[in-house]
Amino acid sequence: MTWTAPAVNRGDFPFGDDERASLEAYLDFHRATLLLKCSGLTGEQLASRPLPTTSLTLLGLVRHLAENERWWFRRNFDKQGTLGDLYCSQEHPDGDFDLGDAESAQEDFAVYAREVELARQTARGRSLEEEFPGRNRALTLRWVYLHMLEEYARHNGHADLLREAVDGRTGE
Repeated sequence: MTWTAPAVNRGDFPFGDDERASLEAYLDFHRATLLLKCSGLTGEQLASRPLPTTSLTLLGLVRHLAENERWWFRRNFDKQGTLGDLYCSQEHPDGDFDLGDAESAQEDFAVYAREVELARQTARGRSLEEEFPGRNRALTLRWVYLHMLEEYARHNGHADLLREAVDGRTGE
């Protein structure tokens, strides 16, 4: 039997009672939006490259955002620098985008869900002001939330175009 991405109930547009609740709600909304763009598609459809001008796939976006969840929340903010990449390597620096295939789709979605949950656990109870070293200056957990919102917003735009090219579904 062919695996199909599950249906997603994204819920209403988020509102938070304070800054922290707002950041968490908006990030979860964007996470759910990515999964909504994938819902109902088979592994083959998720791994397909429907646009001739790019090698992006919906599955590649899921894998890439799993890498970002791990990279920013755990490897950088939580200073778990010994954690390796999920899909990328020196030989395949864009392995998150380039190496996904239909057969790995179900496992890749499970990895994504696991990384999102681990990111939530890492941030839970920690100050938005907590710092960690960045390239040129110290960064904060607040910065991570804002960066992840930007990352998801950009890639959800890509997901809109990819989904429409796969099966004509638009909106949301």
